[in-house]
Amino acid sequence: MASPPEGTRRPPPPRITRFSGAERTLHWLLAVTFVLMLASGLALFVPDLATLVSRPTAEAWHINAALALATGMLALFAAHGARLRTTVHELDGFDRDDLRWLARRLRWRRGGPAPPQRRFNAGQKLNAALVAGLMVVMFVTGGLLLLGERDTRFRFAGTIVIHDWATWILVALVAGHLYLAMVHPSTRHALRGITRGDVDREWARHHHRTWVEVEEATAGRDREPAPERADRS
Repeated sequence: MASPPEGTRRPPPPRITRFSGAERTLHWLLAVTFVLMLASGLALFVPDLATLVSRPTAEAWHINAALALATGMLALFAAHGARLRTTVHELDGFDRDDLRWLARRLRWRRGGPAPPQRRFNAGQKLNAALVAGLMVVMFVTGGLLLLGERDTRFRFAGTIVIHDWATWILVALVAGHLYLAMVHPSTRHALRGITRGDVDREWARHHHRTWVEVEEATAGRDREPAPERADRS
């Protein structure tokens, strides 16, 4: 294949990397352990399911899945702390474009171009915040329930109700997440990002223009040759 003429810039590749291996591993660790905790929790919650799996077995799966999630998260942050802290920082910040994006989605504002978004749009940031908060609630209430089986001092009224309601809210959030990732025509292209790591560049430019522009500007600077030093002889 012939090389491009000297001085011309090569076009960017058709795909752009969106998620690192550490980010994808953390996502799928959360997904798998959530399914295990949901299935074993239902076996504890629904009496008819007790015929399929014994209560001690379901409880063991439930607790071990929670421990695997906590241990896996700690291990990933220990090994890839810089990358994952950057991700948390990106998810944590809201700017004016995020607020305008939410206003358009909630029909508070109509018309005009879609506000440019970074690597995560405002909906994804809000979803991540809700999931993180509910995970804390689940760990605290689940720990109290486990301790309460061994010591009555840790039995508090409403702990089971809070744990159950947090579960159903998480189920609703996950159902919406799956719909957007696998069914909705304008967002299902994002699924490749969390399975393979990259996404279609034009799709990303349409949905996350600010992020793509920053990535391309950074890549362009990296590709530029270093300036030649003047001959001082």
